[in-house]
Amino acid sequence: MSEEVKEISFDELGLTKPLEKMTAKELRALCMEKLPMITGASGKEKDELVQEIKDVFGIVEEEQISPYKKQIHEIKRQIRALRVQKSETEGRAQRDRLRRQITKLKKRTRRLARAV
Repeated sequence: MSEEVKEISFDELGLTKPLEKMTAKELRALCMEKLPMITGASGKEKDELVQEIKDVFGIVEEEQISPYKKQIHEIKRQIRALRVQKSETEGRAQRDRLRRQITKLKKRTRRLARAV
């Protein structure tokens, strides 16, 4: 019983989303249907499956460092200081102002993190 293992390229898989965004269930199904060279897929976790698929196709993961990393850390430092200030504040209006300010800063960090 000899099965022919056909060479398949990454583009031929027809993926609709990146590997990291796929669920473990989707990755297992992909391995079982289209990638028979990956054995034991049903017992592996998502991280292992993603790494196996990348190894098969020779995809090298590039570590991306956000150019806004220092800016994000500075904003988070401000948020922590504002939280301390908010907990010490007595007046409701002042607490609400601080809460809104914290929310704006959190939104800014999320936007900066997504901008990469």
